[in-house]
Amino acid sequence: MNARARRVRARFSAALTRGEPNGGGALVHGDGVVAAVSGGLDSCVLLHLLRFPDGAPALDLSVAHFDHAMRPSSVADARWLAGLCRAWGLPLHDGRADPVPRSENAARRARYAFLEDVRARVGAKLVLTAHHADDQAETVLFRVLRGTGLAGLAGLPARREPAILRPLLDLWREDLEAYARSVGLSWRDDPSNENVGLARNALRRVILPEAERLVAPGARRALVRLGRLAAREEAAWASLLPGLLAPLAPERGEGSVSIHREALLRLHPAVQARVLRALTGGLELTMDEAGTGRALAFARSGASGRRLELARGVELRRELDRLVITRPTAPPADRALPIPDAGPGEGEVVLGGRRLPVAWGREEPAGLARAEAFGAAELRFPLLVRSREPGDRIRLRGGTTKLKKLFLEARVPPRERETIPVVVDAAGKVLWVPGLARAFHPERASRDVGLRIGIG
Repeated sequence: MNARARRVRARFSAALTRGEPNGGGALVHGDGVVAAVSGGLDSCVLLHLLRFPDGAPALDLSVAHFDHAMRPSSVADARWLAGLCRAWGLPLHDGRADPVPRSENAARRARYAFLEDVRARVGAKLVLTAHHADDQAETVLFRVLRGTGLAGLAGLPARREPAILRPLLDLWREDLEAYARSVGLSWRDDPSNENVGLARNALRRVILPEAERLVAPGARRALVRLGRLAAREEAAWASLLPGLLAPLAPERGEGSVSIHREALLRLHPAVQARVLRALTGGLELTMDEAGTGRALAFARSGASGRRLELARGVELRRELDRLVITRPTAPPADRALPIPDAGPGEGEVVLGGRRLPVAWGREEPAGLARAEAFGAAELRFPLLVRSREPGDRIRLRGGTTKLKKLFLEARVPPRERETIPVVVDAAGKVLWVPGLARAFHPERASRDVGLRIGIG
């Protein structure tokens, strides 16, 4: 092994053992890891470094291969890798996309989901991928061209949630090629890498080489340095954020956060934007430049009681001297409630996100806003308290009518109709719509009360 290959091993070993500033990522002898291997040069070098450690920790190694099924030769790649794993005595976990991804982003999402599934199944600490410095340069340039913010310029982190480690980020592809030649390693070439119609290939094969030839000979290294500087700036901002938020007196609730408006407006506009993005990020919303600008304009001029929808249902509103950001929470799933017989009982029905207490029996239910009595002749058990369904009708003294018409005539807003309970019998006949109508029956309930139902 030559000196360059030994340097590759030394950097790889350092990447495994140094971990991250928060303590994550450091590996020790015996830790379980999953190597993501496509069969190409980069991932085969990663696999060789792991399988034949020399100074690096000896790890409990599994191999994961995901076939995107986007080209005919991918099946042969999977078979070749299976042979390599048998020769090296390594367990292989393979998967194949179904359906075939329709874009690079969809393929990436499917691959990472598969890798995390394998990691969880084998109980490994981390998944290791073979991203290297050239990938980092391409990522930073790609994001520059798309107009990303500073966070995007940070490029690929060495550690990616939930459990991804990239131990080759300090190495260039030429380093990996030199290592492979030094140890006599073979690999599979992906013919789709020649297709410059794909954004990554265009950057790798056309744009970056031309930039280095015509503009800046060190363009790749400069891009990696830019990513490193951006990552440091982001880390610095993250360290300052608690101190910036404290004077704003943030108050957090379930799916919401509020801050003092005047304290926000005393900050520099760029810092205001940072603070707002941090707050909305906590509500699982990523705000772009335009969205941040709209939010800040509203913060400066919006009157108390006004509101602004930011995106995906997240709302910014002003309440006197505070700005409130809320994210709608998913309502609980509807849950009907059966009434099995005339014996006393109680329960809860969930309709359109509303929870309503229900009680029944021969005695008058106490403490419930709406109650109704039914004669024994009217009841066919089990009854059911549920929301309205298409085609529901109720018999009134003048004939039957659809519940849809009943709601329209009562001017019930459409958004509230799914929250109104409907009591039906075993045949699905509507007996009662609390607050709106009770089914007509020739037997008067007062003569022979078979059941009383109360609904909150």
